[in-house]
Amino acid sequence: MSVSTQDPKSLLESLLNNLGFEATIEEKEKDGVKVFDLQTPNDSGRLIGRKGQTLMDLQYILNRMLFQNNENAEKVQIDVAGYRFSEQDKLAEKALKSAEQVRRWGDIVELEPMNSYDRRIIHNTLKDDPDVETQSVEVDGTHDKAIILRPKR
Repeated sequence: MSVSTQDPKSLLESLLNNLGFEATIEEKEKDGVKVFDLQTPNDSGRLIGRKGQTLMDLQYILNRMLFQNNENAEKVQIDVAGYRFSEQDKLAEKALKSAEQVRRWGDIVELEPMNSYDRRIIHNTLKDDPDVETQSVEVDGTHDKAIILRPKR
């Protein structure tokens, strides 16, 4: 598979075929980033994986292959049937509800451990909130990180 002669979409198609997945790829753009939304009749669950891990791994591999050949290649994102963006919306909603709790009761709220991509969504959702600050903290005894929300001093 020659990376140099292939655009990101062709490379992704080739990668999916070699992995035995049958999917059509719809090219979109979200927040200035190229997104490949995969539509598949019966492989959605396998392509997404547990908590989206397979999807993240596939995206990582594709971007590594693109950068291997051209270090100026633009990053791409992969989604499956809109899964990633519906998950982002849920995380943003959770962040806003938790911030409201902090505002209402003045308590510290700790969210469950999550990967760096998900934590970034929470931080970005609340970055301009005048009353609430967010911080990633390590969870004792693990390598996981959670987010705490607390009133701004």
